[in-house]
Amino acid sequence: MTVLSLFFGALVGFSLGLTGGGGSIFAVPLLVYGLSVAPREAIGISLAAVGATALIGGLQRVLAGEVDLRTGVLFALAGMLGAPMGAWLNADIPESLLLGMFAGLMVFVATRMWGKTSLTNQVAHASAQTVEGGESHTGLRGMLLLISIGLLAGVLSGMFGVGGGFVIVPALVLVSGMAIHRAVATSLIVIALVSVSGGMSYMLAGRPIELSLAGLFVLGGVAGMGAGTQLSRKLSGPVLQKGFAFAIGLVAVFMIVKSVV
Repeated sequence: MTVLSLFFGALVGFSLGLTGGGGSIFAVPLLVYGLSVAPREAIGISLAAVGATALIGGLQRVLAGEVDLRTGVLFALAGMLGAPMGAWLNADIPESLLLGMFAGLMVFVATRMWGKTSLTNQVAHASAQTVEGGESHTGLRGMLLLISIGLLAGVLSGMFGVGGGFVIVPALVLVSGMAIHRAVATSLIVIALVSVSGGMSYMLAGRPIELSLAGLFVLGGVAGMGAGTQLSRKLSGPVLQKGFAFAIGLVAVFMIVKSVV
């Protein structure tokens, strides 16, 4: 169990470092189907493990000057308000339906991410030419849109135990004109803060989180994140997004087949 938990944590960390969002959406299926953890308990563990792993990776990116803190904190504050709402909604949903909704969310994310690769490439290329290495430029309308998407990311985080990176990264690229690799780095800080809010909401609702298992995921995640970060710097934005979308689609199909069988 310990070795498997470390390995799964490494997979989560690797995908977090690679995409800025893949880790969070993979954590719950790995816990439920790989370690036989109850779905609702897996969501709490996911929030704790993914949040801690993202925080460690995010701080490293901050020190490297790769994070847009102004935009990231704005997004995170909105997400932190939405996470308790998602945790409240989660309590009233049967676990079988919760897993079905999670699989549906994964299918939606995979198809949207695959379809947006060409558009994201155009925006990221334009942003690289204008603000490469600098802060993103977002007007009032863009800021309001980011806040709205941040609230949505928070609700999804609290409801499904995901960090919301699959919403955060495209929003940062398409709304603020941020380069894809900078958006991935910034999303780690957002995921960490939103996960803290979601995890605290779970504990305040009387749903304890198994910290020992979460700790194993974090240890494995930190090891995997370094490899994912290095690989992300060698791949283009569209390649990252398509690989992310394909992997999510495979897991979603697996979850649906398991539910039917």
